[in-house]
Amino acid sequence: ASCQCKMDPRERKNCGYPGISAEECKKAGCCFSDSVAGVPWCFAPKAKKVKKVCPNNPHARVNCGFPGISATDCKRKGCCFMAQPAGVPWCFYHHMVEE
Repeated sequence: ASCQCKMDPRERKNCGYPGISAEECKKAGCCFSDSVAGVPWCFAPKAKKVKKVCPNNPHARVNCGFPGISATDCKRKGCCFMAQPAGVPWCFYHHMVEE
């Protein structure tokens, strides 16, 4: 995403070789900008930000506990807890999603 390429030129980490074309740079998954002299023109994008969320779809839950686990014990394991609906895990792992 283009927002991953927006950074202070001094923060750029080289991702190419001298004379690399914009096309080759982008093919390698890197950002290209030749607007500032003295800094890498082909540079690594910013890392994607991810956050943990509890899935809304009960059928997307991946079990993190055992039958009868308490909400407290589930949360101590770092998992989500929702005591409904029947037939799906009530203690379940987070999903990682990009911000």
